[in-house]
Amino acid sequence: MASVQEHEAIFLCLRIFNDFIVMSRKYKFHNTAGMYFVSFATINWIDVFVREDYFNVVIESLGCCRANLGMELYCWCIMPSHIHLIFRAKENNPSQVLGRFKEHTSKSLRKLVSESVVESRREWMLWMMERAAKKNSSVSKYQFWQHHNKPIELWSVDVIEQKADYIHNNPVAAGFVTMPEHWKYSSAATYCGLGGVLDIDLLW
Repeated sequence: MASVQEHEAIFLCLRIFNDFIVMSRKYKFHNTAGMYFVSFATINWIDVFVREDYFNVVIESLGCCRANLGMELYCWCIMPSHIHLIFRAKENNPSQVLGRFKEHTSKSLRKLVSESVVESRREWMLWMMERAAKKNSSVSKYQFWQHHNKPIELWSVDVIEQKADYIHNNPVAAGFVTMPEHWKYSSAATYCGLGGVLDIDLLW
């Protein structure tokens, strides 16, 4: 007969497993036709995006996703270590579209870092990417992005507005600018009628 301690251990394992299943189901593209808020970060939250050419890789790739992969891009913001998006996939394949984007930017940014003659952190960053890849069987040599995207479906106008405000106020909260539209690497300026560095699909 199992002891009290054994019962408690079994109960704890079941709770952990249940929490894992709940979180796994929570962060998935269940409704492939839906509009989603996603966030994803560099491995170990490295502040990669501190140079114009790094930002440009992401901006150009998002533009390519709009033009060629059916991404409807409504809001975006690039922070030093992570990215926020609100998007929808015209062909009901959000996971594939985001996967293609992350795959392309991962290779392009790793190449850019490795060939940079001004990046003082080059060797360290490449070592961190290689180290992360060794811990993940699905990655060959270098890992740039963390795998999870935490997709949250936006099912009402209030939720959409809340997430859009959160995205655009990220640089303000971080102390980089005093007004959202002053951050060049987001869609805030576009919604303020000031234009922007990337064409988007407006929410309103």
